[in-house]
Amino acid sequence: MTVPEISHAIEAVWRIESARVIAGLARLVRDLGLAEDCAQDALLAAVEQWPQSGVPDNPGAWLMAVGKRRAIDQIRRNERLERKQEQLGRELEIHVAGADSDEIDKTLGDDIGDDLLRLVFTACHPVLLGGLTTEEIARAFLVSDSTIAQRIVRAKRTLADAQVPFEVPSGDELSSRLPSVLEVIYLIFNEGYSATAGDDWMRPELCGEALRLGRIVAELMPTEPEVHGLVALMEIQASRVRARTGPSGEPILLLQQNRGRWDHLLIRRGLAALTRAEQLDAQRGTDRTSQPYGPYALQAAIAACHARASTPQDTDWPRIAALYDTLAALTPSPIVELNRAVALSMAYGPAAGLALVDQLTHEPSLRDYHLLPSVRGDLLTRLGRLDEARTEFERAAAMTRNERERTLLLDRARGLPDSGTATRLSRSP
Repeated sequence: MTVPEISHAIEAVWRIESARVIAGLARLVRDLGLAEDCAQDALLAAVEQWPQSGVPDNPGAWLMAVGKRRAIDQIRRNERLERKQEQLGRELEIHVAGADSDEIDKTLGDDIGDDLLRLVFTACHPVLLGGLTTEEIARAFLVSDSTIAQRIVRAKRTLADAQVPFEVPSGDELSSRLPSVLEVIYLIFNEGYSATAGDDWMRPELCGEALRLGRIVAELMPTEPEVHGLVALMEIQASRVRARTGPSGEPILLLQQNRGRWDHLLIRRGLAALTRAEQLDAQRGTDRTSQPYGPYALQAAIAACHARASTPQDTDWPRIAALYDTLAALTPSPIVELNRAVALSMAYGPAAGLALVDQLTHEPSLRDYHLLPSVRGDLLTRLGRLDEARTEFERAAAMTRNERERTLLLDRARGLPDSGTATRLSRSP
């Protein structure tokens, strides 16, 4: 492999393995900050060594082993952690000194005691999740990178000062921390489904990891409707992954996708999980006239409308719009309103959607959110206001940090005729 190829491989390995490595190290050292430092040291070692030695057969295990060695070095320099040094030293004797890659890899996960799940429950807040960058987390919360970075520093300090146990909680504590954990898992999924930046529109490995964690939580808490609602939502959305990109990796939007490429096994699993959420809600005596679902189950019900439609024309847009109305009342947010505007435009015409979108242009949190001008450009196109639409697509392209999405938006802008040409064409016999 060439040096550029190895550099690309290191970046890819880090994206895939960093969360598992940090989680595995955190289980050993009981300190999230130290675990991240050791993982970064392992990444630096890979940058220095792999161009000469080549990428190892099991790069994740290699990073874990180096991170463990860095961890024991740190602990040895800290006299207050002598007992932990002995514990970690005994484990290192087995798993690092002379251990093969299979033995090391076994330390990365263990049934329901999964390290990454422990990390999610320990953090119990999206800003503490390993594996996502500050930029990616900031996009999800519609705040600046610096704001999220400050929150991360404060939250890590809080965890260390409080000596939060690195474990999956039980009983009432499990239920109280569940909403934040579900938010973390869906944040991972969304970054995989629509990458914040880079050359690829999606990061399927993150979608898969989020699904795995969601299924584990569903096993831990089988009577919680919203757990099954989130799993349903992710299963149905993940069913479209193969159809969302073309042969060269170019994005394909929902209404242009080949629905024959959707994964119908995942759709069936998602619909089954949605049914389970509905049944659990009914057993609890939920007032289904005022709140038919929780927020994740509501979004899953919206996704199910798409999954059940064999063609875009068959989509039940009035029902989707009604579900978004309920979601907006239950969990109001600018993002929900933007999605509701799209649903209204499909159900009742683009003018209905544009009226809502125009209200959102004054929302401070959406000032740098590229999907706002993107949606507005689409609605203006459908209304025949092509010059305005072109400007909106170009604005959206300038805002996004994903190269694939930028190309798509610029192509849409270039594909629009000028207003004079469009008028002449419409009047021609």
